[in-house]
Amino acid sequence: MKTQVAIIGSGPAGLMLGHLLRRAGIDCVILERQSRAHVEGRIRAGVLERTTTDILDRLGINSRMHAEGLPHDGFCLADGERLIHIDIAELTGKQVMVYGQTEMTRDLIAAAAERELEILWSVENVELHGVDSEKPHITFTKGGECERLDARFIVGCDGFHGPSRRAIPKGVGREFERVYPFGWLGILADVPPCHDELIYANHARGFALASMRSNTRSRYYIQVPLDQSVEDWPDERLWDELALRLGPEVAARITRGPALEKSIAPLRSYVFEPMRHGSLFLAGDAAHIVPPTGAKGLNLAASDISYLSDGLIDFFNRGDERGIDQYSERALARVWKSERFSWSLTRLMHRFPDDTPFDRRMQVAELDYIASSRAARRAIAENYVGLPL
Repeated sequence: MKTQVAIIGSGPAGLMLGHLLRRAGIDCVILERQSRAHVEGRIRAGVLERTTTDILDRLGINSRMHAEGLPHDGFCLADGERLIHIDIAELTGKQVMVYGQTEMTRDLIAAAAERELEILWSVENVELHGVDSEKPHITFTKGGECERLDARFIVGCDGFHGPSRRAIPKGVGREFERVYPFGWLGILADVPPCHDELIYANHARGFALASMRSNTRSRYYIQVPLDQSVEDWPDERLWDELALRLGPEVAARITRGPALEKSIAPLRSYVFEPMRHGSLFLAGDAAHIVPPTGAKGLNLAASDISYLSDGLIDFFNRGDERGIDQYSERALARVWKSERFSWSLTRLMHRFPDDTPFDRRMQVAELDYIASSRAARRAIAENYVGLPL
């Protein structure tokens, strides 16, 4: 097989890139190790910046998002005594969209066939070859048969554990990492949200988040130690803890229900640079991970794809290499700013095992300052809604 761009991974990054390239008349093939059903069933985040919704609007794959998504003008920080409203619409003139990543992925996959975007599902043993050259290729097996895909460029959208980043020779790149000493225990339930906006809560017992996927489906999280498991948290115990950490005002509006899904996700900050090596580009979680506190993971993938798709289209359609040459530098500038925001919000809203009484007082003082300062709320709003490309 031959193509112009081989994309590894059919998450939102790979799918958005594939659609943008096909729209510009560029040949591409997506390789995915999982089945279509598995990819469409993965539960993921759901707060979309304008960067992400703009891509879906450009592609015309947006009708369900605008029909079912929930535009949000702001969100709240809770300090145990009050809700501190961050009015992002008033402070920035922009909104965010609450629309599940699962739904967005389904929309992109559903549109693939009619737009001649080829996706090969359930491929195994993916290996990258010749990424230092101008004629890289990928070998893989599908249905027990060995296959080879030749391309001009390979784009790794295959997540933190995928093969793309590992194909870069040791010593070429640098890794920066912070692993956090806790995780998020999440519950998804078919119950109405307790509030019309997201609530990030700082409580003496730890962080909590009240979120939603729709007007009838809610997503809640609490901070838990890494040595705990889902079995330690039966539904009733989890609902009780959420009510305590979110505070009495919010607790009175919580509707309880059985868990559709419950899991614990570890938190880390991670950046690999550069995001290009020869004919190989990295995008999304293959190059960087952010803690979910700032709602930046999916949106950073979208900004990577915005930069990279423009560069690849210029290369193939106009012979202009500047976009692909500048891709890593431009993408990383936005990545690091988003890493800073996610790290700072994580530090502000969570209890760390080695926190002292002084550290706790600093959190309280910072939240009090945010509540009293429009400038502080605007800085948070600008980062939450998404920095300019």
